[in-house]
Amino acid sequence: MRFAIDLRQCQDHGHCAFTSSAFDLDGRGRLAVRKPGLQQFVSEPLPASLRDEIEEAVFACPAQAIDLLDDDA
Repeated sequence: MRFAIDLRQCQDHGHCAFTSSAFDLDGRGRLAVRKPGLQQFVSEPLPASLRDEIEEAVFACPAQAIDLLDDDA
């Protein structure tokens, strides 16, 4: 399981970071995965134990910028 963030759509509200330990904010309150020119971030494979909180982060994102990806799909 992985997640993908559309960084063009993300508005850095931070709901994902408050919902799941899989997301981090930097010192300015923006997603820590932001890099100049990067339009999409795809996580490394994550343990199944994080699935519920990542699903909650997907639901909590007001910009609907996060997708849950199943590696076996």
